[in-house]
Parts: sequence; structure tokens; C-alpha cells
Amino acid sequence: MNSTPNAVPLSNRLDGKTVVIFGGSSGIGLSAAIQAKTAGANVIVVGRDATSAEKAATAHGFDGWRAADVTDGAAVEAALRDIPQVDHLVLLAGTFVAGQVREAEIAYLHRAFDERIWAAIHAVRALGDRLSPDGSITLISGALADRPNAYGTAVLAAASAAMEALARGLALELAPVRVNTLSPGPIDTPILSKSLGENRDAVVASMRNSLPLHRLGTPEEAGAGVLFLMTNGWMNGATLNLDGGSRLV
Repeated sequence: MNSTPNAVPLSNRLDGKTVVIFGGSSGIGLSAAIQAKTAGANVIVVGRDATSAEKAATAHGFDGWRAADVTDGAAVEAALRDIPQVDHLVLLAGTFVAGQVREAEIAYLHRAFDERIWAAIHAVRALGDRLSPDGSITLISGALADRPNAYGTAVLAAASAAMEALARGLALELAPVRVNTLSPGPIDTPILSKSLGENRDAVVASMRNSLPLHRLGTPEEAGAGVLFLMTNGWMNGATLNLDGGSRLV
């Protein structure tokens, strides 16, 4: 059978499904949203900045957009209030919270958990039984969950590991809704550039030399991982390490 280069395999189709992606206006979330749309889904993206969310939705023909600060439970509830049913909920929002535990402001360090653990809880509670029982939730952690470092990421590493534990617990609590976690390694996204600042090029060059594949991952590769977790009905309570082998070095 002939197929076109951009065809989506039938096993990865999302025809008629409603997909809501927090963090869907840039980076991995935007790529996941584009791929879900290509797979036939009705896609709604949620971003912190209204202008960016609307721009992404307009540019890629998404079915809707919302603006919400994921650390604000009321804002998350408002963003989801008028959506009748969600088949796949994807929670990828979060900033790079870095600070030494003896020096950084406690309120700032709290954001690592507020943007991840509590944001996920707010979203799940807000949707309630409007989340399809045969649907899925995809959370995000990161390579720090396996390999923390000494550069002010202890709390972020803890929050990342907690996301994986939360997913396993929710997979049992919310069954038969499937709950999984994407754990990406170094991905070339805007958040990476922002976190590295003016040292970005030097740090990226060093990372390329040390990584097994001698490159960073792409948002498209990470987005494909999200699509896999949404569409594979036997993935549940699992963490998908999509890191090019960075955990091994």
C-alpha cells in the first residue's frame, strides 16, 4: 500500500478525539499539538500568555485556545470549564526552576511543584468525569528525575521524580483512564535557551560532545512521544524516557 510522507498510521489516529494540551503554544507542547491535529484530533492549547496561545492556535488551525497560569487553580478550572469532554489531557507546562536550596527564595522554589504536581491535580479535579474513561493523561518529568546535578536543580529534580510517582498513583486511582509520563532529555526548545541564557551556545556545544548521539533532541521527536502515549492503549503508569541515551553518560 502506498502512503504519503505525512500520513499518520491508523494505529496513531485520533479522529474526533478532543485533546487539551497545557503548554501547547511552544516547544514540545506545540509540536505535540500539531501532530495530534494531523492525527485527526480536535486540539485546544492552553498557554500562560494569551497572545502566544492565540497565535499558535491561529497559525496551526487548532480548534481553540485558552490562557491560564497553571499555578492558579481557579484559572485552570476556568480554562477547562466550557469543554464538554476531554479524551486526552496533556500537561507539559512548566519553567526551569533553578536555585540553590540554601540561597534561593522559597516561594520561587515552590514553583517547581506548583507548575507540575499541583497544576496536574488542579486540572484533573477541574475536569472530573468530563475526562473520558477510555482516554489518557500525559504528564512531563525530565532527565533530572534520574540524574540530578549540583547546579541548583535539586528541587526541580524532586518535582520531576514526583511527577512520575504521581502518574503511577493516578493510573490506579483514575483507572481505566491511562496516565503516563514523558521524560525528555535535552531538547532544543525555547525553555532551554532561556534557562541557559548567554551561555547557551557554549553549553549546547559541550552537551553535543558528551551525548551518545552528539546532538540535542528536537521538539518534533518529543512531540511524537506524546502522541505515542496518547494513542497506545497498553501504555499505562509508565515513564517514556526520550533522551537519546543521556541517562547513560
